[in-house]
Amino acid sequence: MKFLHTSDWHLGRLFHNVSLLEDQAHALSQIIGLAVEHNVDAVLVAGDIYDRAVPPAGAIALLDEALHTLSSVHNIPVILISGNHDSAERLAFGARQLASQNVHILHQLKDSQNPVTVKSKLGESAAIYGIPYHTPEQIRSDFQQPCSTFDQAQRFMVERIQSQPTTADFQILMSHCFVDGADACDSERPLSIGGADRVSASPMAHFDYVALGHLHGQQQRGAEHIRYSGSPLKYSFSEENHHKAVTLVELQKGQPANSQQLAIKPLRNMRTLEGSIDALITNAKDDPHSEDYLAITLTDQHAILDAMAKLRCVYPNVLLLEKTFLQREQQLPQSGQRLQKNTLAMFQDFYQELQGTALTQEQEQYLEQVLTDLNKQISQGDQ
Repeated sequence: MKFLHTSDWHLGRLFHNVSLLEDQAHALSQIIGLAVEHNVDAVLVAGDIYDRAVPPAGAIALLDEALHTLSSVHNIPVILISGNHDSAERLAFGARQLASQNVHILHQLKDSQNPVTVKSKLGESAAIYGIPYHTPEQIRSDFQQPCSTFDQAQRFMVERIQSQPTTADFQILMSHCFVDGADACDSERPLSIGGADRVSASPMAHFDYVALGHLHGQQQRGAEHIRYSGSPLKYSFSEENHHKAVTLVELQKGQPANSQQLAIKPLRNMRTLEGSIDALITNAKDDPHSEDYLAITLTDQHAILDAMAKLRCVYPNVLLLEKTFLQREQQLPQSGQRLQKNTLAMFQDFYQELQGTALTQEQEQYLEQVLTDLNKQISQGDQ
């Protein structure tokens, strides 16, 4: 049997106040194409379908179109669980009706023992269990269990599933959690403070495959068949070196799960650039990916008037701009000579940008005297 494992779509996400819906639609189109190309028996989406509890209308429409295309047009079952970014109740609106259309939304902890059974064209069957995102408080409330940690809560849910007999050829677990030892990045919302959200991988090892969500980097933890698919898009500049993909899983009787990564090509990549503003503008002319989302660090040693506007003339999607000379000024002690020199240079550049001509020697001397006097006043005030 073959499955496509994906997670963390975060539909409706804003990145530096820029909507990523167009990029997400591009990624989902590829996911659908890969599911069809590889003739999978089901698509597994392991949580964080939306980016927030009340998603925008465009995100809802995008999910509706993707689910319709997979389940109705291509007759591929889709199984989803809710993540920590989702509102489980809102995500599951119409879940009972959708189940009859091969779209299964697993959002209730009490139903986690009831698997979705998927059959292959060869007659093999897989029991797919879903553990949506949950907290220890929810386990105490729903099951009257004395759980105080995420690990205890996850262990209880896994053991509860394992206590049920099944005649299926394969058992698959879907879960939205943070497995201990896995690599995180700054685009993921912490589940708790101080690492208390970590759960052990060992209780899940019993399953033939474990489809995890929450972490945005593809990785395996605890065992080869316990895997994070990672998000299909980069959602932070810290993910610049991630290779985004979905996971194709193949299960055969008596054999360990075989998984491979199928690349997702972004509509616009997320990159960081560094250099002087003149060099960056010159290089942009030969950059075939000038519309990527960019974080730029300027190495110019002086202030530049309206640097962002100038860069956006050639790189329209610059989202973050940093200046190394300002960082160094903050790190170094501000001696009078350094303050005077750097501030004078800033005034010179500002005047040049504003007037289109340089300061005269007389103007520079006058400005230098003003800055010297100002620096003395500052120094006296610090004593």
